Amino acid sequence: MNAPVFDIRALSKQYQMGDVTIHALRQVDLVLHQGKFVVLLGPSGSGKSTLLNILGGLDIPSGGQVFYRDLELTNATDTELTAFRRRHVGFVFQFYNLIPSLTAEENVALVTEISEQPMTPAEALRMVNLQDRRHHFPAQLSGGEQQRVAIARAIAKRPSVLLCDEPTGALDISTGIVVLEALARVNAELGTTTIVITHNAAIAEMADRVIRLADGRVVADETRASRRAASELSW
Repeated sequence: MNAPVFDIRALSKQYQMGDVTIHALRQVDLVLHQGKFVVLLGPSGSGKSTLLNILGGLDIPSGGQVFYRDLELTNATDTELTAFRRRHVGFVFQFYNLIPSLTAEENVALVTEISEQPMTPAEALRMVNLQDRRHHFPAQLSGGEQQRVAIARAIAKRPSVLLCDEPTGALDISTGIVVLEALARVNAELGTTTIVITHNAAIAEMADRVIRLADGRVVADETRASRRAASELSW
């Protein structure tokens, strides 16, 4: 078994909405390992995005502990969390958040300019098979191409963890599969621990591990003996 990347202990998160307490996470215990492709499955409101945001240092839990290797994220200062995100985490969201006035290459360069040992923008775009589109602006790219630019931007700083929140949610199946192929390539070639949130159960077939959440709890945790290629998926 590869080394643990995240050690999550009795993690809870509550939100207060007027007189109502929303329990987004309830006593979640998980250990996530280096280099694995993990899919978090569950319906809306199950706690997937809350968990991902806490792992990425974007949100603070109400209780419990989260360790990234030897760093306790739940006891870290804002400065330490900023450094953690900058050095170790890449984010990919459902919507691409590209800057319209910048080319694909320039969008990726925004990250490489503030990273310690980045890839070149051209190298990152090559990882997602967009080297020939590097001088195009977002408006000149399809949705799938824009999402792959977003992936290139996320991986250009060589993160140890890639956190993806519904990365195919806005895409049709054929375009979504191309994006999933890019994520699988990053996971295989860079050894990046990849955690993908989805409500699409078909995507679980390409994972090393599938964790199902419901009502803020882990209700199933499956380690898969084999993975299917993204090109073999259908939904």
